[in-house]
Amino acid sequence: MEARGLTDPPIRVAVLGAGAVGCYFGGMLARAGHDVTLIGRALHVDAIRRGGLHFEGLAFDEHVRLAASTDPAAARAAQLLLFCVKSTDTDAAAAQVAPWLDADSIVLSLQNGVDNIERIQAAVSQPVIPAVVYVATEMAGPGHLRHHGRGDLVIGAPGRPVPAALAGALQRVQLWFSQAGVPVVISANILGELWTKLVVNCAYNAISAITQLPYGAAIGGRGIREVMRDVVGEALAIAAARGVQLPEDLLARVYRIAEAMPKQYSSTAQDLARGRATEIDHLNGYLASQGDALGLPVPANRALHALVKLIESKPGASA
Repeated sequence: MEARGLTDPPIRVAVLGAGAVGCYFGGMLARAGHDVTLIGRALHVDAIRRGGLHFEGLAFDEHVRLAASTDPAAARAAQLLLFCVKSTDTDAAAAQVAPWLDADSIVLSLQNGVDNIERIQAAVSQPVIPAVVYVATEMAGPGHLRHHGRGDLVIGAPGRPVPAALAGALQRVQLWFSQAGVPVVISANILGELWTKLVVNCAYNAISAITQLPYGAAIGGRGIREVMRDVVGEALAIAAARGVQLPEDLLARVYRIAEAMPKQYSSTAQDLARGRATEIDHLNGYLASQGDALGLPVPANRALHALVKLIESKPGASA
C-alpha cells in the first residue's frame, strides 16, 4: 500500500486495547506508513493477521496491513503507545505494558472518564498525555472496523507548568496524527476538555444503552432532552465544586452531538448488546459518587447508573 502523509522516518506505534477506537486511530497511522501493532482480543487479532484490518471508512474501504497480537509485550520499544483499554481495565493493563516501554516512549490515553491518567501514571515512568476522543466507530465483525463520523482528538498537558520535554511530545503527537489525516488540537485546559467529554458520555451512553437506540433516535424521545439537561446540570455543579472550568454552552454542545453522530450507538450500548461489562461506573457512576462525596444531589446520574448496572446483572450478561 502506498504511504499517505508519511513522516520521515516512520515511527513504531503500539495500540493497547484495539477495539473500535484503537483500530480507528491505529489504522489511520498505519495508512500513513507508520509501523503499527494492534494489541487486542484474539477474535480480532486472528482476523487481522489473516487479512489485515478491514477499515470501512467514510471515504475509503480498505484492508490495512499491520501487525496484531494478544500479548502486551508487543508494545516493546514503541515510540507511541495508544492506551485504549476500557477504564475498568486501566490498572491491570498499565502494569502489564509498563515493562516493555522505552524511557522516551510517549503514552497517549484515548479513554473515557477523567481519572485514567493518574492510574496509568502510577504504573509507568513515562509521562502520560490525556486525549479527548471524538469519533463514531464500531467493530462490525472480527477485524472489521466501521467508521460513522468525526475522528479528531484534543490533547494537552495534565498539569502546569508544562515541562519542555512534554511540550515537545505534544507537538510530535499532533504532527504524527495530522499527517495521517487526524485533526488534533492542543488544549491549555485539558482537564476541562476531559470533563466536557465525560458530560457528553453521561448524557448519551446510558440512554443509548438502555434503549438500544442510536443518538439521533434516542434524543427525539419524549422527555429525553430534559433527562439530559438534568444530567448536565448535576455535572456542572460537581465540576464547579471541583474547580473545573467547563464551557458555558455545554448543554447546547451536548444536544449537537446527536446531529453530528445520529447513527452512533454508545460504547455502553455496544457493550450491553454483546454481553460485556460496561464503563458505566466511570461515567454516570463517577458523577454519582462525586456528588455523594460533595453533598450534591445527583438523582439523574444515579438512576441511569443503577439501570445500566441492573441490565448488566441480568442472567447471561457479563459480570
